[in-house]
Amino acid sequence: MASIRFELTTPDDDRPVFISGPFCQWYPDVERFQLTKTGPGKYCIELPAGLAPLEYKYTRGSWDSVELSAAGEGVPNRVSRRQIGTRRDMVPHWRWFGLPFNPAFLPKISLVSDAFDAPQLDTTRRIRVLLPHDYNTSNTHYPVLYLNDGQNLFGEGSSFGNWTIDQKLAILAHRHHQKIIIVAIDHGDSERVAEFLPYNTRLADGKGHHYLDFIVHTLKPHIDARYRTLPDRTHTGMGGSSMGGLITVYAGLLHPSTFGKLLVFSPSLWAAPKVYADALRFYHPEPTKVYLYGGKQESAYMVPAMQRLQESLLRQKSSSNLKIHRSVDPKGKHTESRWGREFPQAVEWLFF
Repeated sequence: MASIRFELTTPDDDRPVFISGPFCQWYPDVERFQLTKTGPGKYCIELPAGLAPLEYKYTRGSWDSVELSAAGEGVPNRVSRRQIGTRRDMVPHWRWFGLPFNPAFLPKISLVSDAFDAPQLDTTRRIRVLLPHDYNTSNTHYPVLYLNDGQNLFGEGSSFGNWTIDQKLAILAHRHHQKIIIVAIDHGDSERVAEFLPYNTRLADGKGHHYLDFIVHTLKPHIDARYRTLPDRTHTGMGGSSMGGLITVYAGLLHPSTFGKLLVFSPSLWAAPKVYADALRFYHPEPTKVYLYGGKQESAYMVPAMQRLQESLLRQKSSSNLKIHRSVDPKGKHTESRWGREFPQAVEWLFF
């Protein structure tokens, strides 16, 4: 009898996998529709031909353990129009007993200081660190990602929103991608724009060089001494969004021996018109990875500006050592929640 074969790839889990749809009245755990495990993270099932178009979802045995997106969000029903043959699917993440993640996987938050001395800026700054949930029970040394605008990243967030990276790191832990330390650096409130500008403009007198010197020469040595880090450039990254994305670009341009990975979300390239010429002069003799993200609904200029930056970076002499991933969301807006949604796949591409 003709049939259609469904092959599923997903992170390993002790729970069984089922396929559900109108063929079983959408019950999530019908034994007949349990997939067979064929290898680590590999499952399959065959259904009778002639069901197309077929609407369906995968579950781990209940709607409290249904498939989710890579960012831990709900996904629409799948639709297969195949009559026969093989359909290959991938589920990056599953609901955990009604929650988007296992709470035991939340990172451990460590306060470095409410007023960490930043002599290069003649001020102090709150610094927090997010450690893997199993940090205290292992002897592992970890890569480190320094993130700007720490107020907007986790916990209660700020009036601008919240990336909820603590929850995103718990989601990554389900895929065994929790082995990273995040250093959250609060911005300077009224000094934020100046600290994220690489040079003087009509917006402010740029203090970006001093801000980056603070991270490289004061903060990073302290983090490396206090925590079990992998301090080399290959395992050190910097990231941010908007103006924080702009200064992240310059972290790579000005300190290529420190930062080998850059997470650049919706960068305010308009604020530093010389960035494209500066990118042409960028020299990175060792491998460097750059994750660029922008949304088409942010402005008419965001995506073209990102493309121009990518082209400038790839035109310089050492471009053979440079890997760039550009992600564009047609519906993406300039919001913290959208950057949080992009965060897991950016971290996975950069570090895992």
